[in-house]
Amino acid sequence: MTHSLPVEPDLTWPPPPFLAPVPPVVAEDGVRRFDGVTYATRPGYRPRLLDVRVPATARGPVPAVVWIHGGGWLEGDRRYPPPTVPAALLHGTVLEAGLALVSIDYRHSLEAPFPAQLHDVKAAIRYVRKFAGAFGIDPDRIAVWGESAGGHLAALAGLTGPHTPGAAALEGTEGVGAGDTSVRAVVDWYGVSDLAALREHPMPPMPSGVEYPDPYEALLGGTEEERPAAARAASPVTYAAGASCAPPPFLLIHGTRDGLVPYGQSEALDAALRRAGGDCALEPVEGADHIFLGVPDVTPIVNRSVAFLARHLDA
Repeated sequence: MTHSLPVEPDLTWPPPPFLAPVPPVVAEDGVRRFDGVTYATRPGYRPRLLDVRVPATARGPVPAVVWIHGGGWLEGDRRYPPPTVPAALLHGTVLEAGLALVSIDYRHSLEAPFPAQLHDVKAAIRYVRKFAGAFGIDPDRIAVWGESAGGHLAALAGLTGPHTPGAAALEGTEGVGAGDTSVRAVVDWYGVSDLAALREHPMPPMPSGVEYPDPYEALLGGTEEERPAAARAASPVTYAAGASCAPPPFLLIHGTRDGLVPYGQSEALDAALRRAGGDCALEPVEGADHIFLGVPDVTPIVNRSVAFLARHLDA
């Protein structure tokens, strides 16, 4: 009778800053799914995760869209779009266009203030590029799409890079610590573009007995008056106005009666991008509130967004 020694686990210390993707699960419809992939870790924080869905029709590397959820930088989940946009509609439309969908989580503002959220978006883009072969993604054809807080982060991701003054502070070193974070196109649904301009815009009243942090103060780690430099650094218009190279194409979609993020925020970003020589389309959604409340059918909005991305990703 022979005895074998127990296999020692492969332990590393400190823990690695990211984990390689595991083989995908192939769904009944042929879509390849990589769920809960750890793209960045840091002691004291929850692992940052992403999901990847690759269309069943893929015959080679496909373009990818990085989806960034909203939630006032205080909440939200990569798996769930806003309640007005069914996940099956969003995910299905992207995949049917021949695009891979990468849905990411990022640190919320009470975990870490700005620029931690942008660092995580950049880390996710670097991770997708590093493991593009495993995912079946074309590393040269990546775009970003976000809603609300995610739209704000998508705009920042599209407008900042190695050319940006203070780039090191904006790129961060999370996850895959270095690499290309550029994107080919940006879709920004009702995102904030100028934090200083929101100072006079009142937040909607909370129901009686409900305590909710001020999302802008939580993002900045203080008020705009206390941290004016942080407010400028967190505002996409800062980088559109000072762009030293042409920004990627932008599609801005925003409800004209948005009571949380005024429609003027997208107008300001549109104007700044145009002044910088950028290709920007601003589409108002007449009468719609935040998250397109009041729109009976969001399908045309989703279709326009995906068509824009597919066109600029050469899908």
